[in-house]
Amino acid sequence: MEKSIVKIEHLSHRYAVQWAIKDINFEIYQKGILGLLGSNGAGKSTTMNIICGALNQTEGNVYINGINLHDDPVEAKKFIGFLPQFPPLYSELTVDEYLVYSAQLRLMPKKDIRKAVDVAEEKCSITHFKNRLIGNLSGGYKQRVGIAQAIVHNPRLVVLDEPTNGLDPLQIVEIRHLIKEIAQDRSVLLSTHILSEVQATCDWIKMIEHGRLVFSGTIDEFNNYVEPSSFLVTFKESISLDALKGIQGIREVVRVSECQYRAYFSGIPDITTRVIEQSVAKGWQIIEIQLERESVEDIFKRLSKGASENK
Repeated sequence: MEKSIVKIEHLSHRYAVQWAIKDINFEIYQKGILGLLGSNGAGKSTTMNIICGALNQTEGNVYINGINLHDDPVEAKKFIGFLPQFPPLYSELTVDEYLVYSAQLRLMPKKDIRKAVDVAEEKCSITHFKNRLIGNLSGGYKQRVGIAQAIVHNPRLVVLDEPTNGLDPLQIVEIRHLIKEIAQDRSVLLSTHILSEVQATCDWIKMIEHGRLVFSGTIDEFNNYVEPSSFLVTFKESISLDALKGIQGIREVVRVSECQYRAYFSGIPDITTRVIEQSVAKGWQIIEIQLERESVEDIFKRLSKGASENK
């Protein structure tokens, strides 16, 4: 059987008396992007810091390429590249100086460093800025430099903690594309609290909430799990809120504009069919009706509740 890139066994960590994570278990075998999804404070950063050796766990084991991280951290870390949520960039260094320094920290042979830095700069499209001070770069290019330092030593696993945090929409698209390119050659573990980020970038999802793993599966399995909980309907003319709310299964109706309404429902899989039938019967003319997915907060609550009931 192929050796796993990462294996986490019964991983738990406690700050004072509070458990940040409890009994986390999973393995990563294949190339691609695994999203670690969870709300703020769920335990994502704690898990990633332990995997990367920046924090010693209270209980459990982490194996990187078959090496126990606790027993042999120097050897295990050779296979890891890490981009923290706040990259440790040195604004007074040029891009080239910083990446050479990063390669030296990874204990790379001196003869291999120049080529490795050139490859990382080209991969992250920052070659034209190699002699520019990092402090003079935009936020998007600083993030590219941060990713470059995480891949300069050609690790098997790249860990990215909130890699698009604080970037503008165009920069987010560019960084997503870069992450996908990197994942063609290695495994990427990406942490975020933004559902759309995972859906746009990742191949698999593991969701942590209240320090526990509450979901594990492919992006398609996750999307199928995310159930519609509301719909947006537009009529040709304004109708009564009470009339719309009177349809079986609808629990709340909010007027969005003069002729548009958002209705929340539960337990009725064919709710849009019911609305259309009632519209025909009452003479309402529907312009458009569209189901909406439940919010990420609701997903977290539902999955956490299910995990608690199954304990």
